[in-house]
Amino acid sequence: MTKVSPVAALGAGRMGRGIAIVFAYAGHQVFLIDMKKRNSDASTQYGATAMAEIGATLSMLADIGMLDASEVETVANRVEFCTGERSKKKALNAVDYVFECVPEILKLKKLALAFATQHMKADAILASTTSTFMSDTLQEYVSGPQRFLNAHWLNPAYLVPLVEISPARHTDEQVVGDLKALLESMGKVPVICNASPGYIIPRIQALAMNEAARLVEEGVASAEDIDKATKYGLGFRFAVLGMLEFIDFGGGDILYYASRYLRDAFDEDRFAAPNIIEENMRENRIGLKTGEGFLDYKDMDIDNYRLQRQREFVGMLKHMGMLRGPVV
Repeated sequence: MTKVSPVAALGAGRMGRGIAIVFAYAGHQVFLIDMKKRNSDASTQYGATAMAEIGATLSMLADIGMLDASEVETVANRVEFCTGERSKKKALNAVDYVFECVPEILKLKKLALAFATQHMKADAILASTTSTFMSDTLQEYVSGPQRFLNAHWLNPAYLVPLVEISPARHTDEQVVGDLKALLESMGKVPVICNASPGYIIPRIQALAMNEAARLVEEGVASAEDIDKATKYGLGFRFAVLGMLEFIDFGGGDILYYASRYLRDAFDEDRFAAPNIIEENMRENRIGLKTGEGFLDYKDMDIDNYRLQRQREFVGMLKHMGMLRGPVV
């Protein structure tokens, strides 16, 4: 069992507060460290505002059933707001994990990472939460680079399970494993990705969101109907099937031919399939039909697999309040 390690959120803005809630909810002591220089009165006011927001968020989570109202104060009290040099240094030296959460400005990242590595324990793990900079870039600004990596959370951090872990060039494999185990112990779903602009989700969703905006721009459908289509079609299916699993489920050949048609119809390369789709077609790796696609199905009971996915779709209909009985 992973021990309940104390953690620090370096930066007390939106992401820092969200991560503080995640860890406090999971039983961890959390130091919420304000990195912005303020006078005494401003620090006191900012700290009060941050803690009030954390309390209000926890009360909201109680209202929607994530915890009991009687537990809100206990969870909130696990978070300690830190300001002042002595308080911040003491907090950093007391934790096993530090999550850098300052704004997406390289100068601020450099200052925060340097401050963290100067005052944290030598064996503590330091993770940026950047959604902009690659981990290889930020690793250049830390001492002990083998203990640094990126952990990209999706907002709101206290609700979205996914965390994208991006090791940098010199990150120790054990550090990756330790952070992954910590996140899993709290019910999060970590995935590992190489240092690359956009990671996984921001890169995919940028394309999807831009295409949705183009549909409005071109007058193809109303914004309301496009949102219905993505919620009840795209979102519905991808809540059950992973995106590559979905390609395999229907058949990579469908994507291959659909991509060719859209590319020609719009005369736009953005619809062209990547080389891997064409390679899979040549080598007959098109999914369930051939026993192999992006995933391997050769040793799988395909009928049972399909049945299980259908059950999950029915579960989604029930969840959305849309399951109706037959007309008899």
